[in-house]
Amino acid sequence: MWLPAYATRSERLCRLAVVTFAFAVLVFLVGPLFVVFPLSVSKDPFFTFPIEAYSWRWYADFFQNARWTQSLWNSLVAATFSTALATLLGTLAALGIARPGFPARKAVMALMISPMIMPVVIVAVGAYMFFGPLGLTNTRTGLVLAHAGLAIPFVVITVLSSLSTYDANLTRAGASLGAGPVSVFFTVTLPLILPGIVSGALLAFAVSFDEVIVALFLTGAEQRTLPVQMFSGIRDQINPTIMAAASLLTTVSIALFVGLSLIRRLRRG
Repeated sequence: MWLPAYATRSERLCRLAVVTFAFAVLVFLVGPLFVVFPLSVSKDPFFTFPIEAYSWRWYADFFQNARWTQSLWNSLVAATFSTALATLLGTLAALGIARPGFPARKAVMALMISPMIMPVVIVAVGAYMFFGPLGLTNTRTGLVLAHAGLAIPFVVITVLSSLSTYDANLTRAGASLGAGPVSVFFTVTLPLILPGIVSGALLAFAVSFDEVIVALFLTGAEQRTLPVQMFSGIRDQINPTIMAAASLLTTVSIALFVGLSLIRRLRRG
């Protein structure tokens, strides 16, 4: 049992209240999922409960509509490139910050994670004002760079977590055997911190794939991502196809979360 045998009655009641409250919060947060998936397979052209008939028509409409498929492709391309860039830069930044003699570590770390703390709309306005004179607005390149900036803090944190358990004596041992810094990194350091890098990459992909505010500022009609297309659909005309798109986004997020959990379990094992 989750309660020890020696716990008093008041302790049992307190723990039961905490678990009940946590479960209620979980149900409140996850509850919308139980609405999205049934509505995505409803045959009715309106959002109605109870559902009288089920159909895959909205998924068919999603994959047969050029606007939806193009937005899905744009999201996948932007998320892939931004993940690659964020993983590379975030890993290099974490390796530098983790060095014992790195100067102003706290200040640099605070600057690195600032995109996680600041409201996304401020980041979006700043990116728009910065990329505008450079001609990167309404371009996929600008979107990739902005999403990479949002995702880098997640990579830095996960890689630093892996480096916190890394034994620096292994690096010294490799150097004493005649291996150069690059060889030591790829043969010793990289395999040990790889789970943290992969975890950061999964988080970076999720951040880019689900982001909507920055994409609203930086994308045009041709670069519109799936979340932006959903936002536009809700604003202009509510269509159950949006529920199909939402269920796909939710499925991708759940898959990334499951993959991240498996990586952490393998890392602990």
